[in-house]
Amino acid sequence: MSETENNQPRLAGGIFIAFGLLVGAIVGVAVDQPSAGTVIGMAIGTVIAVVVWIMDRKRR
Repeated sequence: MSETENNQPRLAGGIFIAFGLLVGAIVGVAVDQPSAGTVIGMAIGTVIAVVVWIMDRKRR
């Protein structure tokens, strides 16, 4: 295992995907569109996770 110069821990963005799924499903049920809410919540969570990943890569 090679040692890197930067020992900062990596940021985790997967929580945003899970949180987006949960919140999207709850909001979707509230507006009688659980499937659409879940998909939209997952899409928003994925976008946030990708932004966190890009920020983490630039930080290194």
